[in-house]
Amino acid sequence: MKYKYYLFDLDGTLTDPGIGITNSVMYALEKFGIHVSNREELYPFIGPPLTDSFIKYFDFSEKQALQAVEYYREYFRADGIFENKVYDGIPEMLGELKARNAITALATSKPYEFSVRILEHFGLRQYFDYVGAATMDGRISRKADVIRHLLGELGDADTGSVLMIGDRDQDIEGAKANGLHCVGVLWGYGSNDELMGAGADYIVSAPSDILSL
Repeated sequence: MKYKYYLFDLDGTLTDPGIGITNSVMYALEKFGIHVSNREELYPFIGPPLTDSFIKYFDFSEKQALQAVEYYREYFRADGIFENKVYDGIPEMLGELKARNAITALATSKPYEFSVRILEHFGLRQYFDYVGAATMDGRISRKADVIRHLLGELGDADTGSVLMIGDRDQDIEGAKANGLHCVGVLWGYGSNDELMGAGADYIVSAPSDILSL
């Protein structure tokens, strides 16, 4: 295989978290007296750090955004975390990568605690050698920082042997910031235009396509 290390985004790449994330955002917004009935308006929250999204899309101050994240986690920790489903073909693709002796890692802006619970709940933890995730305190949250920290755990692997896979522009930009090749996937929440515009090296439409890169 051309690549030895495969880094995977979680939301929109391995699992479809649309219901759980949007319900959690709705819950947080209601605490501020903001009602959103069309959950599709909240799909941009899937992927980026939550604090950034509350500031960007609802003009919250940093203090309000941090409080909104706390409200979000109240719902997400109890209910939203498993209002989620694994995309078809993901376990099979991950299993084949492991059969080929690839080293696999999660690289997500979701906090570590939530990420591991999701992987374990859906039977995906067995496929991952490393889990790279955000910290609850926000010290590590942006994808570029998650990847940078993860590369350190991998022992500063040759960047030419590492491939990042994700569905949003921040996945591609985070990979590029660390000198990695990257794949944009079309079954998640990012469009072809978004992924190409961010500089994706490859675009795939099914999990099995990753095996042919």
